[in-house]
Amino acid sequence: MTRTDGTTGQADEQGPGGYAAARLRLLQEKARSGPPRRSALARLTDDWAGALFTAAATSAGVRGAALVAVGGYGRGELSPRSDLDLLLLHDGKADTAAVAALADRVWYPVWDLGLALDHSVRTPGEARKAAGDDLKVQLGLLDARHVAGDLGLTTALRTTVLADWRNQAPKRLPGLYELCQERAERHGELQFLLEPDLKEARGGLRDATALRAVAASWLADAPREGLDGARRHLLDARDALHLVTGRATDRLALQEQQQVAAELELLDADALLREVYEAARTVSYASDVTWREVNRVLRARSARPRLRALLGVGGRPAAERTPLAEGVVELEGEVVLARTARPERDPVLPLRAAAAAAQAGLPVSLHAVRRLAHDARPLPVPWPAEAREQLVTLLGAGESMVPVWDALEAEGLITALLPDWERVRCRPQRNPVHTWTVDRHLVEAAVRASSLTRRVGRPDLLLVAALLHDIGKGWPGDHSVAGEVIARDVAGRIGFDRTDAEVLATLVRHHLLLVETATRRDLEDPATVRSVAEAVKSAPTLELLHALTEADALATGPAAWSSWRASLVAGLVKKVAAVLAGETPDEPEPAAPGAEQERLAVEAVRTGGPVLALHARTETRPGDGAVTGAPEPVGVELLIALPDQPGVLPAVAGVLALHRLTVRAADLRAVELPEPVGRTAVLLLSWRVAAEYGSLPQAARLRADLVRALDGSLDIRARLAEREAAYPRRRGTQAPPPTVKVAPAGSRLATVIEVRAQDAPGLLHRIGRALEAAEVRVRSAHVSTLGANAVDAFYVTCEKGEPLSGERAAGLVQEMESALRER
Repeated sequence: MTRTDGTTGQADEQGPGGYAAARLRLLQEKARSGPPRRSALARLTDDWAGALFTAAATSAGVRGAALVAVGGYGRGELSPRSDLDLLLLHDGKADTAAVAALADRVWYPVWDLGLALDHSVRTPGEARKAAGDDLKVQLGLLDARHVAGDLGLTTALRTTVLADWRNQAPKRLPGLYELCQERAERHGELQFLLEPDLKEARGGLRDATALRAVAASWLADAPREGLDGARRHLLDARDALHLVTGRATDRLALQEQQQVAAELELLDADALLREVYEAARTVSYASDVTWREVNRVLRARSARPRLRALLGVGGRPAAERTPLAEGVVELEGEVVLARTARPERDPVLPLRAAAAAAQAGLPVSLHAVRRLAHDARPLPVPWPAEAREQLVTLLGAGESMVPVWDALEAEGLITALLPDWERVRCRPQRNPVHTWTVDRHLVEAAVRASSLTRRVGRPDLLLVAALLHDIGKGWPGDHSVAGEVIARDVAGRIGFDRTDAEVLATLVRHHLLLVETATRRDLEDPATVRSVAEAVKSAPTLELLHALTEADALATGPAAWSSWRASLVAGLVKKVAAVLAGETPDEPEPAAPGAEQERLAVEAVRTGGPVLALHARTETRPGDGAVTGAPEPVGVELLIALPDQPGVLPAVAGVLALHRLTVRAADLRAVELPEPVGRTAVLLLSWRVAAEYGSLPQAARLRADLVRALDGSLDIRARLAEREAAYPRRRGTQAPPPTVKVAPAGSRLATVIEVRAQDAPGLLHRIGRALEAAEVRVRSAHVSTLGANAVDAFYVTCEKGEPLSGERAAGLVQEMESALRER
């Protein structure tokens, strides 16, 4: 028979084959997905499992037993590859062997179909004891649902378990909170992960289930607005993931995101992640509010007996309200609105309350945020001075600003204040260097900038620039160019004058200028320094841009900033400041080698071959403000000197790749040794390298292979290809193809070729081969690796030592792109 919901009834689905076929048909139905499909799958499974149980109980002669669905199955949330969580409940009167036979006749057909089964056999007393001993068991039983057998047995267990949970909540809820925190530490925050675990990560399905348990305790309740929808989105994503992979997985891996998006009829993988992040953010915020309320209630309960003893009466004194700002008070550890506050007459109140909360390090109460979102009058445009000042005060509060910002954003206040924020909200960043989504990165940048405000004359401009520097990422094209337009408009709307608005626009337009120039350009070339000075225009703007660069990098992730990058940027800033002060940079003279470099160069001339030196490097990771961390090893500095000859760059890069050394930075330059050695041209190469794994090779081995590579007896290209074929790397999403371009106004002494590509073993070797094939001379090279991305700049000249002509440079770009795209 066929039921009205489209699933087949138990009469023709009792056998494993019938259930399997009906299950497959249901999962292949495109017209039915989401909650309807999950419910239909649960009903179909109920019919089948119930029929198995009924037949088995009759055969075994067991009465006083019931089959109970618990956990996700109990909630009717069966995804395509979900476990079946089943409890065989019996009253303890039947023979043990008969109960065991009953269990076997239910469990084995499930296993025969290849379905995962989480099962147990217990009496009500045993189930109650297991729940008391194991919090996870108790949580599963809270969702117990009758499938077949003795309904009274199931109902009694549900009633008992729920009563126990409510009675024990003051003791059990702290344990549940600890479980949630431990899980978050292990799996991270779902709303920021590129490959999130939809179930275990913070803000995922486990946290949503924990909120149901808190609500069932009657001790506190979660904010309900949007929570059901968030849970549904996460479950839909998991359903699609199971269907795409055919596996019981909860991790949304990169290589599967596009297919999952297509299954959900979303535009692309970014749209999928954004939807998942939105859902996770809703769950995370609800969790924060709920656990804060739980802690408040538990504190109040523990304090009540002591207060009664102290007062000698049964009453309780009214909680003290401490003023924080106009219309804003503290009450029981939260920021609430004063009784006299009138949001409908005070448009600055949302920002004033947020700034007061952040400065005091307190959360804003849920009721206060919702009242502000519902009743507050929109700010006039341009904003009054107080509103702008309160925004700056909020941004300058540091770490305590983040939860306040999250609360405002959860209720729509941020996008009401800054409409352009909507385009970056929950927007993923595919670059693995980035730790955060675009919007959270902007918030973190403001946090970092708050510790740098003493370094600049206009901290307000620094903080606002930090908040807006990536605002253009929600638009097509270069985000810095788009962001400049948006920043200028936002600055005007929030009340900055035209001069300040132009400074903010300049900061956003050029927020990457200092770090990109310092790490990818020749800082001894006056053209480099002049180009930065022309972009920045003034010393105060340079001061702000320096601090913004550091805040941006620190908020990006650990790979984006180090003392090495900090020193390069500081050196560039010093040179640019001199130009802005009216000094004229001198044309560069060939830099004299240092003492060790000179020693190596002399030895190279004497031996006629390469000479190497290895030195361990440490860096002090920058901290917040003046606080710095302890020095830590970051790799090895490799110095190489050898007589000038063709093929040096690809040979050295290839040897390093063969020895599994990752190049983090590199510099190459030619010097001419004076008398008495003789006017001999020597190449000096300085490399910062790190071993992929294992220990570093000995310098003697590197030198031997380099000699062989230079004389042609070591075929590096073939060796690298053999290793790639033998040990292919697991790849996620397809990386964008390499790009090569001529950097405009890069240098008057050479043509600057910039290469951007996915970092991979042998990449620098292939770049070097392409440059050699083009018969250009490499004057210097500047290699920079950020996460999985390599951004390298090569200063090249023709045979006469002059910059390439426009036609030849364009040809070189095409040749290099073609060479790099061939594997």
